[in-house]
Formats: sequence, C-alpha cells, structure tokens
Amino acid sequence: MTADIGIIGGSGLYEMDGLTVIEERNIDTPFGAPSDPFVLGEVDGVRVAFLSRHGRGHRTIPTDINYRANLFAFKTLGVHTILSASAVGSMKPEYEPTHIVFPHQFIDRTRHRPDTFFGNGIVGHVTFADPICASAALLMSEAGREAGARVHVGGTYICIEGPQFSTRAESNLYRSWGVDVIGMTNLQEAKLAREAEICYVTMALVTDYDCWHESGDVTVEAILEVLRKNAAMAQTIIRNTIPRVAKRTRDCACANALQFAIVTDPAKIPAQVKSDLRPIIGRYIH
Repeated sequence: MTADIGIIGGSGLYEMDGLTVIEERNIDTPFGAPSDPFVLGEVDGVRVAFLSRHGRGHRTIPTDINYRANLFAFKTLGVHTILSASAVGSMKPEYEPTHIVFPHQFIDRTRHRPDTFFGNGIVGHVTFADPICASAALLMSEAGREAGARVHVGGTYICIEGPQFSTRAESNLYRSWGVDVIGMTNLQEAKLAREAEICYVTMALVTDYDCWHESGDVTVEAILEVLRKNAAMAQTIIRNTIPRVAKRTRDCACANALQFAIVTDPAKIPAQVKSDLRPIIGRYIH
C-alpha cells in the first residue's frame, strides 16, 4: 500500500483516531530504521501513513530521532504532504496553553543531528527561505478555526537540542529575538521534507509558557495534562485537513525543490549513493 498524506504525531499524539487501519509496516532505509512501524490506512477515503515521532511509549529523545529514516520512508510510501503535530512552549503572553500555532519560520539551535540526505559524494542545496508549505498550512489553520480552536497563523518556531528545557537566560534571549514558540523536533523534519520534495506543515500545540513566564518552571506533568485536554481537538483538525490537502493542486515550490539544487556532476556521484537516494533524486539523476 502507498499513501498520499503523512501524519507525524508528537508528544501526546501516538495514534490517529478515524484511521481505518489496513496494515502496519516496518520500513528499512539507507539511514536505518524509522522511529516506529508505519500505520497505513485510510481517513475519509484518503490513503494515510501515520508515524509516532518518538515511538509508541515515547521511547526516543529528540536528538536520537532518526529524522532521515522517517522522512525517507514517507517518500518511499509515496507521501506528498506531511501534517505534523508537536508540543511547544509559548514565548508570548498572548499564546496561551491549549492555543495552536501554525509557524511559518524556524531558527535552529540544535547541534547534534544529521539533517540532510546529501553528503557521501553528492551535494545539494535546496532553497529553504520559506520552510513551511504555505498552502497546506492555510488549509490546516482553517480546519483549526472551524473546529473551534484558538489559532495563531505565522511566526517563528525555535528548535532547541534538548532533552533539557531552556535555562531562564536562554528563554529570555529567545524572547528578545521575537520568536513565538519553542520546541525540539520540527526543524529537521522540515529540512528533510523539502529535500524530499514533500510539503510540510506543523501544528504547534501550546502546552506551557516556558520558564520566562511568572507561572513557573516547565514540568512534564503540566505539559502532558494540557496535551490530554487538547488531544481530541488536534485529532479533529488533522482528520478534517487530510481530504483538503489531498485534493489540492500542488503548485507550491515544495514539489520541485530539487530541480536546480543538485550541483554534483552526475558522473561523479558514487553508484551506491545514486542507488540509495533514488527515491529522493531519481527525477533528476539517473
């Protein structure tokens, strides 16, 4: 079975309501094993592949998530759009816990993560000025408003290494940069999705105010409590977005991101690399 839409569930979203399951599949990739078996099925007639980002039971810290394997596997399944959900901290007073943010930009504060399919004899530089697929984000944010969520569209997600939360000094520094939300996972997904010519949008579920706020320090217990309250809303938004993004015309830049990005002479690319990356580069390198 192939799929059109990929769903990445983060903290508190380990399965997908409304998904008629057809099979679970382990997928091998040149980059190792993905976070979990993929759950393949249909939502309202649309073929969907669901992946638990941290693995069921939340077994993997953000640094150790095999982002390359996850995104490569989505590509081999035929996925053209990924809807991602993740827990974030708010860096602005008006973004309250249980609100949902659809950020359009990222700042990278990670240090230890592979975040490209290129290397080992092939060089590619994709345009990443606008890292979120605007058309998919618009449809998902509209579904959020219709479901009754308090939605904020746009803004910047700062991605930190973790797994520790920020120090108070860091939190206040990031606020001085004007960022909107803080998380630990979405940037690598967005980079790799762009290299794979997959549209990517993230639904950032606000769980806390980070430690800059007078409400106190961030705790896992408090985060999970907010996520439990918001889980049904998040699933409703995802389910209502799926048919909308499935039937849209993909006239965005995501669909052809690699067209002029690969700069290596094809004759110089190692044969094994060509073979391994065929699902990613096969349109352009033979």
